[in-house]
Amino acid sequence: MSFRLQPTPPARPNRCQLFGPGSNTKLFAKMAASAADVINLDLEDSVAPSDKDIARANVIEAINTVDWGTKTLSVRINSLDTPYWYRDVVDLLEQASERLDQIMIPKVGCAEDVYAVDALVTAIERAKGREKRVAFEVIIESAAGISHVEEIAAASPRLEAMSLGAADFAASMGMQTTGIGGTQENYYMLHEGQKHWSDPWHWAQAAIVAACRTHGILPVDGPFGDFSDDEGYIAQARRSATLGMVGKWAIHPKQIALANEVFTPSEQAVAEAREILAAMEEAKASGSGATVYKGRLVDIASIKQAEVIVAQAELIAGH
Repeated sequence: MSFRLQPTPPARPNRCQLFGPGSNTKLFAKMAASAADVINLDLEDSVAPSDKDIARANVIEAINTVDWGTKTLSVRINSLDTPYWYRDVVDLLEQASERLDQIMIPKVGCAEDVYAVDALVTAIERAKGREKRVAFEVIIESAAGISHVEEIAAASPRLEAMSLGAADFAASMGMQTTGIGGTQENYYMLHEGQKHWSDPWHWAQAAIVAACRTHGILPVDGPFGDFSDDEGYIAQARRSATLGMVGKWAIHPKQIALANEVFTPSEQAVAEAREILAAMEEAKASGSGATVYKGRLVDIASIKQAEVIVAQAELIAGH
């Protein structure tokens, strides 16, 4: 372990982030009543340019009036290359109550993007005397974003979560696909005449997880566009969980249960993790740094892995 310890990420459930357009007020109560851990009210891609102003007003009213329970409440603002984002930030921070937990910044390409929003948010918080500091989420959606992912992760103490936005990322990279996440038909290997499909998003997700874990940020998998394909969603979510991501977006209500299932440790996994911790306690009591559990070696590194699973399960159970 490095002398500089890896920071602990925010202790909150983030298994599913449910998105809904700010222009559709009928969805707000349903989103609040859902089983998603995080609500993302959207002012960006799902809102037409002609509806930006009304969507912003809708979202502010919803923050102030809807009972969001204990959910993390986030608003995705417009990207910094548009004329909308500054007004999103100003109106949210001046008019919305302190129930607002986070601002999601899309299409972040460099640390300076985060700095710009941070400077504006900080000035408004001070001017208005807001007591709760608004947190940030960012989306990596470009070649620049993935190239600068670690400096982005270190850009602000407000930053709590980071996601991969597969669609814009694919476009920025010039990838020959129109799918949003998931396995791509032409991305395969041949072995003895048989096709084997691999994951084209793996390396980008791994880079995001590494940057997030280095700086104490929650790594989150982004959208899966085909909401009629439950198996495809689950497969990608499981790959993401295996890589170290803590949750996934839902762009349709039916995806909430799928995300929660994948990113909630199973009873079997938790039981096994507790057994490993107990076995290692016995080993340490006898002066040994390792032991055998179900025919395999477990040691101090195994303790750390088991502790992650137990801590995650306890966090979810206590929320």
